[in-house]
Amino acid sequence: MAQSTRRSILAAAAALSSATVNAQEAFPSRPLRMILPVGAGGLTDAVGRILAEQMAGQLGRPVVPENMPGAGSTLGALALLRAPADGYTLMTATNNHPVMQLLYPNFPHDPVTAFAPIALAARQTFMLVVHRDVPATDMPGLLAWLRREGSAVNYGAGTPGTTNAMAGELLKATLGLDFTIVPYRVTANAIQDLAAGRMHMTIDTPTVLKPLVEAGTLRALATSGAERTRTEPDLPTLQEAGVAGFDVSAWQILYVRPDTPLPILAALRTVAKQAIADPVTVARLARIGVETWPDTSSTAAEAHLRAEVARWTPLASRIRAG
Repeated sequence: MAQSTRRSILAAAAALSSATVNAQEAFPSRPLRMILPVGAGGLTDAVGRILAEQMAGQLGRPVVPENMPGAGSTLGALALLRAPADGYTLMTATNNHPVMQLLYPNFPHDPVTAFAPIALAARQTFMLVVHRDVPATDMPGLLAWLRREGSAVNYGAGTPGTTNAMAGELLKATLGLDFTIVPYRVTANAIQDLAAGRMHMTIDTPTVLKPLVEAGTLRALATSGAERTRTEPDLPTLQEAGVAGFDVSAWQILYVRPDTPLPILAALRTVAKQAIADPVTVARLARIGVETWPDTSSTAAEAHLRAEVARWTPLASRIRAG
């Protein structure tokens, strides 16, 4: 190889390397995209939009939310995995993330290894509600009614694998009940039908249910966590009502592609941690009944996800088997 040609190749390689480093140092140089794999109006949508706005303040660039509901969040997850691995596309995942691969055979990606966590963001205990026309004013009355009516009772939920759908499946499995879980592509539509009396009950977030409870349209009977909540201290937990081991809360984790360059991944993790810890973020989340985690790190996020995969896999496998 001629000496002049060799020098040209080395110079080009050095320029490319320098450009790559500079591009990484300049991140972000344009707006980012936040995929919300849920419909507008629900808890994960609200949390994702708050986080996007708070992270934008830290990054100095807009973080634009984009709703992509459907197929148990797999549509949004696929959009993330198909985006360039440059850190400019993020996703706010929620409870259905651990069971996507099990419940949707066309989604071949492992929920843990195919995604890189940025932060463990937020959580909220669920609430069990019934339409005001349901003849039950407490959990013993509801359970007796469910056993009596069986499959004639309609439970409004999102698509299979969504948080409130899995909460309903867990209630059925734990108590051996036979009510009918009616799936909706967008969970907000299930809530609308519940408010209109076309559904009988659901388990979902107080963020979307409490206004309807306060208006008298729905009746709250229990909460879904292991302990009573600070915001609803008079409501018993499902465990208190005899549903042994029932503990379901909504949660959100921020993700990017796992092959994102390490400097960019580190930068996003730092920004997300700062944004979540910001007192303004904490206050905004609290106003919709959401709290942050004691440890929001990516390590905590991965540990939480692995625990959720182990917890929900047996139930998801039974659902898939029919």
